[in-house]
Amino acid sequence: MQHWPWYLLIVERSVPAAAMADALLAWEMNGVPISLAHGGPLRLIVPGYTGVNNIKYIKRLAFTAKETEAKIMSHGYRISPPGGKGDPSQPSVQEMSVKSWINSPAPDASSVKAGLVQVQGVAFGGLNGIKRVEVSLDGGKTWNDARLTGPDLGRYAWRQFVLAAKLPAGSHTLASRATDTAGNVQPEQRMENAGGYNNTSWADHAVKVTVA
Repeated sequence: MQHWPWYLLIVERSVPAAAMADALLAWEMNGVPISLAHGGPLRLIVPGYTGVNNIKYIKRLAFTAKETEAKIMSHGYRISPPGGKGDPSQPSVQEMSVKSWINSPAPDASSVKAGLVQVQGVAFGGLNGIKRVEVSLDGGKTWNDARLTGPDLGRYAWRQFVLAAKLPAGSHTLASRATDTAGNVQPEQRMENAGGYNNTSWADHAVKVTVA
């Protein structure tokens, strides 16, 4: 697959044939032609896959027996060891995995008042839907089931969650941990790699709040 931006840089990426079952070639968004900024006049949308695989400015689409040998595919966006360089033997950045984070209360917000607090956030399952979200008020020592809110718009849609929690005065570390419909659980630790790709660690996305 190729895309050809206005500055004439050509990029080729390959995705598994199975991804094409739900992929879209889009030329409109909300009933109007897709703008250049959003990848118009034609963009490939591959649900559940990372942004680099959702190719903008499509020029040519090909079905091939193996991955393209273009450098951005063979050496770019690879899960390389820290300090290392990408090569074709390493996993390619493709599917997204289950993740979540807390939006409110935010760590940079003014002090939260002690008492009942609504902990809110969003979760995404990558190739699967969201089955469950848990929230920790003590940095991951204990967990509480949050409530999924809003409509379920399908497995590729974000899900909102909320937990009503009583927080006493002091400092608290809030974290969320999602589970998808295939049973995959958001990990505590990130997968270390040179590019920092696919960091879905709930520990890294925890927030610290001060309750007055």
